[in-house]
This record gives sequence, C-alpha cells and structure tokens, in this order.
Amino acid sequence: MTKKIVLSLFTLALITACKTETKDEITTMKIIYPETSKGAIVDTYFDTKVNDPYRWLEDDRSPETEAWVTEQNKVTYAHLNEIPYRKTLNDRLSKLWNYEKIGAPFKEGSHEYYYKNDGLQNQYVIYKKNSDGTDEVFLDPNTFSKGGTTSLGNLSFSKDGKILAYSISEGGSDWRKVIVMDAETKEIKEDTLIDVKFSGLSWKGNEGFYYSSYDKPKGSELSAKTDQHKLYFHKLGTKQAEDKLIFGGTEEQKRRYVGGNVTEDNKYLLITGAESTSGNDMFIQDLTVPNAPLVCMVKGFESDAYVIESVGDKLFIVTNLNAPNQKVVTVNAKKPTVENWVDFIPETENVLSPSTGAGYFFAEYMKDAVSQIKQYDYNGNFVRDVKLPGVGSVGGFGGKKEAKEVYFSFTNYTNPSTIYKFAPKEGSSEVYSKPEIDFNSDDYVSKQVFYTSKDGTKVPMIITHKKGIELNGKNPTILYGYGGFNISLTPSFKIANTIWLEQGGVYAVPNLRGGGEYGKEWHDAGTQMKKQNVFDDFIAAAEYLQNEKYTSPDYMAILGRSNGGLLVGATMTQRPDLMKVALPGVGVLDMLRYHTFTSGAGWAYDYGTSEQSKEMFDYLKGYSPVHTVKSGTKYPATMVHTADHDDRVVPAHSFKFIAELQDKQAGDLPVLIRIETNAGHGAGKPVAMQISEYVDLFAFTLYNMGFDKLPNEK
Repeated sequence: MTKKIVLSLFTLALITACKTETKDEITTMKIIYPETSKGAIVDTYFDTKVNDPYRWLEDDRSPETEAWVTEQNKVTYAHLNEIPYRKTLNDRLSKLWNYEKIGAPFKEGSHEYYYKNDGLQNQYVIYKKNSDGTDEVFLDPNTFSKGGTTSLGNLSFSKDGKILAYSISEGGSDWRKVIVMDAETKEIKEDTLIDVKFSGLSWKGNEGFYYSSYDKPKGSELSAKTDQHKLYFHKLGTKQAEDKLIFGGTEEQKRRYVGGNVTEDNKYLLITGAESTSGNDMFIQDLTVPNAPLVCMVKGFESDAYVIESVGDKLFIVTNLNAPNQKVVTVNAKKPTVENWVDFIPETENVLSPSTGAGYFFAEYMKDAVSQIKQYDYNGNFVRDVKLPGVGSVGGFGGKKEAKEVYFSFTNYTNPSTIYKFAPKEGSSEVYSKPEIDFNSDDYVSKQVFYTSKDGTKVPMIITHKKGIELNGKNPTILYGYGGFNISLTPSFKIANTIWLEQGGVYAVPNLRGGGEYGKEWHDAGTQMKKQNVFDDFIAAAEYLQNEKYTSPDYMAILGRSNGGLLVGATMTQRPDLMKVALPGVGVLDMLRYHTFTSGAGWAYDYGTSEQSKEMFDYLKGYSPVHTVKSGTKYPATMVHTADHDDRVVPAHSFKFIAELQDKQAGDLPVLIRIETNAGHGAGKPVAMQISEYVDLFAFTLYNMGFDKLPNEK
C-alpha cells in the first residue's frame, strides 16, 4: 500500500470563496481536501468480505498518519479562519468563563481542603485551610506542564491525613502516574508509580494503598489492546516492582476492570471485577486477620453491586440484582453471600443513587431525569425529604461518618452549580458558594416535554432557550444526546452553552434509551440488537423539534461525544436530510473493530462484537458509521472532533470516518476534522483548549446554517 499524501500548496490555500449579499444565505466555499490514500486490506467476517481501505490510519505512530493529521488540520482551520465572528465568540465565551469556581471543602487529618479556579486557570488548584484562618495553595496542577496539558486525577490521603497519593494524566491520556507526597512539607517521598490506568487510590491505614493497572501493552500504548486489569498493593517506602498483586491477571476468567476499596474503618478490602462496563463480581478480605483469604460475595456478571458503607461487620450494598432501579441491602461480612442479603432501602419506581455522610444515608432518586433526595438513618428509618432549591440535578451529600454537616451542589440548564451546606440533624441548608457570572438565568427557560419514538415509547426531553422566542422554524438548534452505558443526562449548567443561548439558540437534550434514567431496563433497551432504538429516539427528538416549529432541517445541528459521537455518526448517515450540521466528537465510529483497541472489548455489553455471531456482525455493519457512508449522498456540514492522545476511543475511528465522508460527499457542504494535539478523551482538558473547541463548534455551526453575522447582531 502506498501511504502517500498528495497536497499542493494550491490545495492548502483557500481555493475560492463566494458569499451572497443576503444575510440569510451563504454560498459554501469550495474546499479541496487532502488526498487520503487507500489500501487493499479486506477482512472476512463469517461469509462477508469487508474492505478497510483506511486501516493505515490506525497506526498512530507512523509519520504518514502524523502528516495526514497536519494537513487535515490546515484545511479545517482555513475554513474556521474564514468565519467573521469567530473571534467575537471567543472573546465572549472567555469573558463568561472567567468567574471564580469553588468546590465543597473536605477534611483530611487535621486540615480542610477545597478546589478552586480563579476563572480562566487551565486546571483547578487545591487549597488548604490553616488554623489561623488563612488559605494557602496546597497543590497547583497548572505548574505541572506548559499550557496545563498535565492534569490532576485522583487525590487520596492516608488515614491520618499526613501522606498524599495523587495521580496525573499527561496530554489527556488514561495512563496515569502516581506521586506520593508529604502533606505537611509537600516533599515528594518516593519514586513515581507509572503505568497506572482506570484506577482509584485506596489507603490501608497509613501503610500504603491499593491501585489498579494493566501490563504495558505491546505496540502503541495509545491504541494497543488492554485486556487484563489487576489490583496491586503499594507499601510506602518500597519500589513499584515490589508491589504485591492482590487480584486479577488470570486467563481462566478475564476481568477487564478491577477496583479495590478499603472501608472507612480500615477493616475490610472490597474488590469488584468486571468483564464489561455492566455487571460485576465482588470479593471481600478481612484486613484485621493476617493472610485472610478473599471471599466471593457475588458470582458472575449478571448484575451490579458495590459496598457503599460499613458499620463493624455490617455491610451496606448497592445493587440492581433483582432490582433494575437499584436498592440498598445489608449483610454480615462473615456471611456475605447473596442469599444472606436483606433489603435496607427497597427498590422503587425511580432509579436510586445513594450516598452517605455525617451518619446518614441520602437516597437520590431520578424522576424523569430530575433529582429528589430522601434521608435515612443507619437503621433504615426515613428521616425526611430534603428540600432542594428547585428542579434540577443534585450532587454530593457525601462525607465521613464523623462529619457534622455535608455539602451538595444544585444545578440545571440555566443555573450554574451552587454549593450548599446541609445540617443533617436539623434538615436545614444554606448557600456555601454561589458563582457570580455574567449571564442572567431569568432570561431563559427550560421545559421538559415527552415525545413518541418510532416504536411508541415515550421519551423525555428538556428544551432550553431564551424566553419569548418565536416558533417559526428558524431558530438555530443543537440537539445533544448520548444514549448508552447506563449514563443519565440530568439537567446541568455548561458555561459554554451560554453563548449559544445568547444567540437565540435552542439547546435540547433527550433522555434516550441506552441511558440510565429509568434503570437497567431502559439501559438494556438500547444495547446490542436493540441499539437502533437509541438512534430512533434521537431521530424522533429531531422530528419533534421540527414539527413543533422550534427549528427546521436548515437550522438543526446534532452533537454528541464518545458513545454520543456514534449516535451522531449513525444518525447523520441514516437521516442526512434531518440536519444542516453534524458534530460527532471522539466517537466510536468503526463498529467492526472498536473492540480491538485499548479497553474497547469492555464495551461489548452495550454493542456486541463483530466476532460474536453472524447476526451481530450484520447488525453492527448495518449502522456502523464508517461502513454506511454512501457515494452520491449529500451529507450535512460536518466537523468531526477528536484528539491525538485519546486512548479510550482512539482517533482512528474519527480518521477513518472523515476519510470516507471526504471521499463520498456529493453535496457542497464541508466535511472536516478538527484534531486537538496533546489532548485526550476529555478529562483534564485545559480550559484554554475547551474554550477554543466550543467556539469552533458553535462558529462552524452558525456559519454553515447560513449566518454571515451573529444572530443577535442588529
């Protein structure tokens, strides 16, 4: 195969640009894309041969791929640089983003700590409260690297609060390093641990901590498959090579995700293992008995379970075993198997997500994706319904048993997250931290509607916009979705969306099947051979917005990331007539090969795999975005966005998809890819990168909807 990029200087320049004189119409600039060479690779699945001409783009270490990325970005930014109001949007979003953000305090040892961002700092800074009433910078991730591309991950203190272990991510990678530091002197105590991935950090007293990782893969660490997760114990003062393997690493039973957690009283180690992102087994070890065996509590991967709390030998377990909406059960640690479980907080018609703090349980329920909180004592007695500030999403209500109060956050699509301090004995709350932002929430409205999907299923959706907009079908609209992995999209404020709303834009979020808004059954209804339900729900949401005159195909954009990137890719290839703009981000787009990269095999519960059966292969191929791009089709203006260090959903998905689109696009609208460098799947992305990305997405969207100036300009 010849991996040659053909690109003249003439191609790299703008070829021609013609703009009409009317404000409602812009003739699209003619773009010549970099030539992407095609290979002759053919795979056979059962009795079907499948061409994979862009397989070479999977090699993230090759100079050919690097050159291709460079040339694609040149063409993309040439288009973006033509948008006259891109700088205006950047200036406005930077101003909106520039407000102080403070997290809830948490106590470790004799000190309190909290996270804070002054406004435009790339990473949050951790502060320590001193006994004299002053605050000092404790740990500043902005000093870790130039441009803030190295971010802080987990933060975990020893039992006495004197030693800190924290993980860092470089360039957005899921591979982490762990650093051990004296919390008083800030002196680094020992060698840095490396090659840690998908891991918590849980201390065993002051002796050391448990962490999880994979063996270093052969080939590229950004794309090679990682298949056997392992739990280790690191004893302070020893080399990482001496760390003891506690669990995992056997071929007889693969566990792609393994986690270990020590109870607050340091009495028990709890271990969960899973082969996929749903379902886990669970083990317990008595840490008070030398060389105590691991005892299996739950066998198999048919349900989810984890220990949320313990009091002596009494364990409190959250599970969806025989309870699709989850419940809390109790069991004696000496006889921890399923047949001994007793209901503590029974299942209800709404999905339960509990937390504990200050000696109480706080049961958060989702009712149509909106939070409700009920408080219980440790005997299971109902204490009260916790009064919330409004209709929206709640986070927090967690802390140590001995705490006197707990903190919670409240947000929705129009109100930034406010932190409240809650007194659990009295049931009273007060504002702890409320951000001051240059955005008047009272000028906007969020409304929940229920629409009907293709098979008759009722699906909720929240629509947010300026008050008083005219339903004339001409409002620029972003339809955002996810629909997978039991993840729930609850109302939350995103500062980036404010500039969209200020421009008269509509922002709509449906709660698609595949998510967790209505429990395991809702999740399962959007998995494997039922995955098309998710796309149908999304399409029906778009049709609802258009039928109700919020918007029309010329003013509709669809947006999603990761599994949501798959959602956008599948929707735009199935119904390219439905939208003017498509924005698939860090998407899973090659459904025949996703499981061959990094941790992708663990997503099989949701997707199935092309090797599973001929029926599953045919189904996946039938909607896989890379494989369903058709010549002669007019696709919407598309800006695929990804990052070169994304080692969760490797960028090859996006590379292959855009290569297919550029080769087969029959319409005049641009199909481009924006590839962030030195960034990953999203976590820890510097603020400057986030602002730049959102500005480009919104500018591209408005420009390709035909706006030659911003909609709110007179």
